[in-house]
Amino acid sequence: QDEKKQLTLKVEELERKLESTSAQNIEFLQVIAKREESIHQCQLRLEEKSRECSSLARQLEMAIEDAKRQVEQARERAVSRERAAQSKVLDLETQLSRHKTELNQLHRSKEDAERRFESRLQDLRDRLEQSESTNRSMQNYVQFLKSSYDNVF
Repeated sequence: QDEKKQLTLKVEELERKLESTSAQNIEFLQVIAKREESIHQCQLRLEEKSRECSSLARQLEMAIEDAKRQVEQARERAVSRERAAQSKVLDLETQLSRHKTELNQLHRSKEDAERRFESRLQDLRDRLEQSESTNRSMQNYVQFLKSSYDNVF
């Protein structure tokens, strides 16, 4: 009976331990369930963040491509403007050269015209002086004739 009593006490003690262990197992299962739920929520958030990151990466790539395209277009416009400006500079330099040549020709023409005018003016002065001289000679001759006729009559 003592043995039976000891065995019964042992059985009761083991049953208590079993209940305690079962209670602990239930608690552990609840903790594990909460952790699994937390892990599941974290995985969902991670997937959502991954999708956001992918979306942001695509947006960033598109923005970079757009920026590259805009830079290229701006560079092409700048090159085009530079070429147009260089072409205009060349045109203006050509016009300037042509105008300088024309101006030099006009200066030479003016100087030639002034020389011809001065020469002709001098020629006309000489002829005027010769004409006046001839006129004086004729007037003197007329005076001489008048005085001669007066003396004769």
